[in-house]
Amino acid sequence: MESLYDLSLAELEVRIVEMGAPAYRARQVREWAYKRFAASYDEMTNVPAALRARLAAELPFPTMDVVTELASDDGLTRKRLIRLGDGKLIETVLMLYDPRSDSRRRATVCVSSQAGCAMGCVFCATGQAGFERNLTAGEIVAQVVGFAREQAETGGRPLTNVVFMGMGEPLANYRAVWRAVATLNAPDGLGVAARHITISTVGHVPGIRKLAAERLQVGLAVSLHAPDEALRERLIPTAHRYPLPEIIAACREYVEKTGRRVTFEYCLMDGVNDSPEQARALAALLDGVLCHVNLIPVNPTPDGRIGRPPRSRTLAFQRELSSRGVACTVRVEKGVEISAACGQLRGERVVVR
Repeated sequence: MESLYDLSLAELEVRIVEMGAPAYRARQVREWAYKRFAASYDEMTNVPAALRARLAAELPFPTMDVVTELASDDGLTRKRLIRLGDGKLIETVLMLYDPRSDSRRRATVCVSSQAGCAMGCVFCATGQAGFERNLTAGEIVAQVVGFAREQAETGGRPLTNVVFMGMGEPLANYRAVWRAVATLNAPDGLGVAARHITISTVGHVPGIRKLAAERLQVGLAVSLHAPDEALRERLIPTAHRYPLPEIIAACREYVEKTGRRVTFEYCLMDGVNDSPEQARALAALLDGVLCHVNLIPVNPTPDGRIGRPPRSRTLAFQRELSSRGVACTVRVEKGVEISAACGQLRGERVVVR
């Protein structure tokens, strides 16, 4: 069943008119949903009771039951394990940045776009668990609204950024993801600036090209994790679908059409992809691409076969890239102690159905 969060303003106006109410009621409902973060229609006191009852029956709020929530030691990262209406489990993370080191006072929500993931990355807990289904646009939006509501209720800072870096491959669920982006960005929605929304992909070439043609200039992050095809296919079993040359060509097209740089995510694994030679190969692969490389020491997964490199080796890899003109940083780690990496918390739960 469709939920309130699945519809645009125009679509909601049509539905409300069909219910016999004036179109302006749609704006009132959206105001309650996205500005006041109402958790039910009962809170919408300036909307007639009869209309509220019909909306609740035909366009309910998505079922998003928080199974567990963990907070990092510094209180700046919180991760939720959420059970959807059909029992599927997803994860959502809120990341606050220390205002002493972050003048923008960012508050970022990392959302899932699928329950599970079909990409099969060997270093990712979600990839090891398999794919279950795509999320709806409403289920994606609801993840953000849930944290926005909590921040508002507790006097916390407003949300500033949304990243599609949780469970799933966003560009394999393009229609729902883009509808969610539209609601997140809309002035009558959550009002998140397009440039503060980032979509991450493992290298879904058709999706990258579609994204390059969109009106909203959201950010693009591409997970590489290897500088050559053979190693990449070892780490990402589905990588053969879109070879590295095709991915890089699509990224060049994205840069040309949008004028925005691409972020390349590179998960560093001890003794696997972190040598100076591999850093030089990565720099050669990205030569001439307007980009930034985000180096991410790998998070542990249950099988324990892949470990993170020593800090010295991570910094040596960074220096090698920088010396060849590639802009790069080592990601600030947040929430390792609460299994904040994608799929970890879900994998630790025993699910009772």
